[in-house]
Amino acid sequence: MTKPWRAAPKAALSSPLTLIVAAVTALLACFLGTAAVLQASAAGGATVAYQSGITCPDSYGPVFGKGNIPVQDIPALTQAVRRHAPAHGFGTPVVGQYTNVFLGAKFDGGPGYKVRLASRDQVGLDNLALEQGTRAPGWWLGNVLADGEHVKLGTHPSIQGVALPGTVTGVYHDLLDPPPRFWCSQQSGAVVDRLANDPIDSIVFATDQKTFDDAIKAIGLPRMQYFHISFYEPAPTTLSAADDLLQRSHDLVADVRADLTAQGLGNLVAADVPTFERSVQIAHQAENNVFVSILPLALISVLVGCAGLGTVALQWYQRRYAQLRLLSARGSGPGALGGLAVAELGLPILFGGVAGAAAARLLLGVYGPPGAPDPAAELRAGIVAAAVLLVSLGLLALVVAVRAHREFELGRVRRKGNRVRLLAYFPWELATAGMAWLGWTRLAHYSTGSRLGNPLPQVDPLALTYPVFVVLTVGLLTARLAWLALHASHRARFWSRPALQLAIRRLAGARAPVTGVLVIGTLAIGTLATGIGIARGQEEALDTKSAIFVGSNARLDTDSPIGMGTVAMPTALAGNSTVVGELTGTGSVVLVIDPATFATAAAVDHVPTGDVDALLSKIAQPDPRGTPVIRVGHTAKQTTQLPGGLRDADVVGDVSVFPMIGTSPGYVVSRTALTHAQLDRIPKWSVLTTAPMAEATTALRNAGVFIPNRVSRETALDGLPFFVVSWTFSFVALLGAVLGVVAILALLVAVEVRRRQNALAGALVLRMGMRPRTLLASHLMELGALSGLAIVVGVVCGLSVAGLSVPRFDPATFLAPRSELPDPLPFVLTVLAIGVLVVGLAGWIAVRSVRTARTAELIRA
Repeated sequence: MTKPWRAAPKAALSSPLTLIVAAVTALLACFLGTAAVLQASAAGGATVAYQSGITCPDSYGPVFGKGNIPVQDIPALTQAVRRHAPAHGFGTPVVGQYTNVFLGAKFDGGPGYKVRLASRDQVGLDNLALEQGTRAPGWWLGNVLADGEHVKLGTHPSIQGVALPGTVTGVYHDLLDPPPRFWCSQQSGAVVDRLANDPIDSIVFATDQKTFDDAIKAIGLPRMQYFHISFYEPAPTTLSAADDLLQRSHDLVADVRADLTAQGLGNLVAADVPTFERSVQIAHQAENNVFVSILPLALISVLVGCAGLGTVALQWYQRRYAQLRLLSARGSGPGALGGLAVAELGLPILFGGVAGAAAARLLLGVYGPPGAPDPAAELRAGIVAAAVLLVSLGLLALVVAVRAHREFELGRVRRKGNRVRLLAYFPWELATAGMAWLGWTRLAHYSTGSRLGNPLPQVDPLALTYPVFVVLTVGLLTARLAWLALHASHRARFWSRPALQLAIRRLAGARAPVTGVLVIGTLAIGTLATGIGIARGQEEALDTKSAIFVGSNARLDTDSPIGMGTVAMPTALAGNSTVVGELTGTGSVVLVIDPATFATAAAVDHVPTGDVDALLSKIAQPDPRGTPVIRVGHTAKQTTQLPGGLRDADVVGDVSVFPMIGTSPGYVVSRTALTHAQLDRIPKWSVLTTAPMAEATTALRNAGVFIPNRVSRETALDGLPFFVVSWTFSFVALLGAVLGVVAILALLVAVEVRRRQNALAGALVLRMGMRPRTLLASHLMELGALSGLAIVVGVVCGLSVAGLSVPRFDPATFLAPRSELPDPLPFVLTVLAIGVLVVGLAGWIAVRSVRTARTAELIRA
């Protein structure tokens, strides 16, 4: 005779629903446990990628540099670096040398110019735009000097009467501010700012090291003004790769220092990894922040998954009760019976867990930060998934073994009023409400760290769990009220509407499953709304704050000629730029704008008014009563007196936020309402443009416009604090999505479990004269009431909590405007659509077999 343990996998096929529930429960538990580890690691990788993008590409590794270094010591330093670099995995170092500015440099005896001699190895020549000439040994001259002064190829340069070796072999395009990213670390030596005081006529690059060294020797230059050695390593994509690069950099610096010390040159050069070391520290902090923030939620979700498997074990025990009792009577112990449960349900749980772990890794790019996880983190995630599986299988065996021991060995008889039922009367909502209140008290100080110069907000897990506990409290309270309502539903009398009466009776007959589905559904929708709302709210806050702060995509401060119209706006910027003047002195900022171009070039989408064009047109014409203005951020202390000789303000409209002003008290004035003399008193002018910063800078410089300061939306704010909050709550949204799947499955399973009961009741009422359409309507009423209540409570609670939390999670509250909840309409419509589909599918399942059911067979069964 085949033993039950050997036949268990095949016997499990007799109840496919139990197999599916067990597999899906294990899948979700392992998915959430694995996702928590991967989410934190991916946050570290995304931070590394973000920091790499704002760091000069030759600053990932070690940097050796010194100002005014003695020329005779350069060979020793260069050779030491080249000698030790391969041992630490670095390639050929890139050496940059820049002399001081020489006056009176001549080409074939022509007039004198101001030039700086430079050498940047061959990789430097690869990143210069050669307009004419070759790479033959000699000198490359900037195009402005070569073209403007007609310096020909082949001319012989000389400095202070000393002929330099070689000739001019090429003309390159001058590096202007801002330079290409390759040159960002060399800006002090390689970039020409022709509109600054005492400009350099050209940076003259040597095409080979020998030519440069011979020239320095011929001139007799004692010191090099700028000296720089660095490595161009690929940007690390993971935190472990960044750690490895940082450690190798420190090791190389230590070896080079030891080598130079042995030569008596220990203090020759400053060597460090100053920029990227801080970036790696920030990446570690970001990873820890996200991990600590999501850890409580991850533990709760895994425990819920394990509890679900415990419930599966109880259902399996009830279904196999007769067989288990027979096996116990034949001598099988509780451990063996628990092993039978594992033998029957172990494979589905194993496959579900493996599928959950694999899905967590494959879908990381969908739900997680835009970074690569570390290989070590992937291993840890696999270990977590394996641990969850072992706990799940152990719990399955333990629950069955304990029940078998109590019933078959101790002979205990279940008594009325089981103590477990007392748990249903415990006010759990008071406990969760207390946790929510504690989280709320911490939430008010959540973003304090960023105000103190910390690039990341402080971590407070209690503050982060506040939204979840609020949603859970509301869900438990709703479930308790629904339980009491269903308990009293026997008093309902709606027999004149039999579909409604039957729906109420079915709900009352399954109070436990109904309240369970209601709690899970409410928690799922509320958590999803909270996670999506806060995550997207922070992303939109970064976009809005940077737009208001800058005023447009880029802001370039200029001088009076372009502000007064003496210099026309360059053609490349004419259609997407505007000129703005700024006055201060009376406590209110006064912006002088051009109404004809401001609306198309400035970030007016975030101005809280219905019609910006109409508002701007009101200030376009002079008014004898005063200067027509738009008032911004009005306060009681704000006066109507305007600086710069302008007449008092005549307010034609009020707004709370305006580009460049933010929410500070200020006024917006049209330049068309001012005289030429009034415009001439404006001390500061800026160009707002939607064009990229580099393009706008080039166009203005080509027009001869001075640009003392500039800022773009990409660099105006550090986006990392916003991203960390968004990454944290994307996991909350993931938790809500998983709970949503659980709620849908629980609803469908509950309907499927009652299939025979629904078929019997449906067949009887159809024989009694009820129409099939009415029966379907009755099931839709039942399921729609349950799903509708969960959707309404979850959406209202989730969006309310998100609306309260978004401003308090704002890591830059000192910048206007404060974070706000994004438009919830797309989320609400999506939830409603999914709810309608689920209710329709569940209703179809409930009535699909009613017409074909045979009443006599159902009664006999």
